[in-house]
Amino acid sequence: MRNGEALLGPEEEWAYRVLVRLGTARADEVAARMSLPPDDGRRLLKGLGDKGLVAVEGTDVYRPLPPEPALGTELLRRQESLEEARRGLAALSEEYLTSARRRHSDQLVEVVVGAAALRERIRRLQDSAKREMRWLCRANAVAMESTENTEEFDALDRGVHYQVIYERALLMEPGMQANVAEGIRRGEEARSLRALPVRLAVADRTTAICPLIRGDEGDIGEPSAAIIGRSQLLDALIALFESHWDMATPVRIDGGLPDEDPDLPDESERFVLSLLVAGVPDKSIASQMGVSRRTVQRRLDRLMALAGVDTRPGLAFQAARRGWL
Repeated sequence: MRNGEALLGPEEEWAYRVLVRLGTARADEVAARMSLPPDDGRRLLKGLGDKGLVAVEGTDVYRPLPPEPALGTELLRRQESLEEARRGLAALSEEYLTSARRRHSDQLVEVVVGAAALRERIRRLQDSAKREMRWLCRANAVAMESTENTEEFDALDRGVHYQVIYERALLMEPGMQANVAEGIRRGEEARSLRALPVRLAVADRTTAICPLIRGDEGDIGEPSAAIIGRSQLLDALIALFESHWDMATPVRIDGGLPDEDPDLPDESERFVLSLLVAGVPDKSIASQMGVSRRTVQRRLDRLMALAGVDTRPGLAFQAARRGWL
């Protein structure tokens, strides 16, 4: 009996059930109950006898036998055969994948050339993200300014979690502080570092885009980037992001309690404090917030009074200690 065949054909099963109901019967009686010719009844009962389901008593008289001994053994044999086939399939699949990885390792990294093509891939990466996006954002954009990245807001609105580390110099570029603040209000988790080693965007831990030029090296032609799929290289880039995330300073804009507790920083002060700790100069903060440098200094003076310190390093320490950042 070949794998994939039924243990009993439809007519055999019917004949067995008829014989079970009759107890003992001749072949022509079984055939009559099934509206079949007598020879078909004998053929079916003989087949059931060959499978150990029917015993012959006398001349052309049949008695049913319990199905478990006969069919149970066959089922066990088939199950063992199926498990062996599954193990063979798993071994073949692993061999194929190992060979495919060796043959197609070059396909793990795709190089995209040109600002327009790179912008399109960055947008597609965010549009396809389902769970998370991670970014290392350096100053001096290569293909797309951060303020042009409207796909982030669409992704945030559909529940994608964004973790973004901004290079300090980027926070000093025109319009960036307002752009970062808007992203944070919509759910972005932002941090800042003095300098970042690379630009990087990673979607769902499955695909990364990493530009191949720094962006501050002058006119070196069309920008290019590597699109990196699942690989140890991708794992290394994710580890790079996580190590910098642990070192980075949170950028926050949420203020105190809803009733504006005077003993806690308000939203504007929290943002100023985040930028201060990130190392952004007062002049840059004032310029992008549309206020005077003196206004920024007054806000910092109030924060120092709230924290009970009289120096900016002391303010940074107390802000971290009190959970203001």
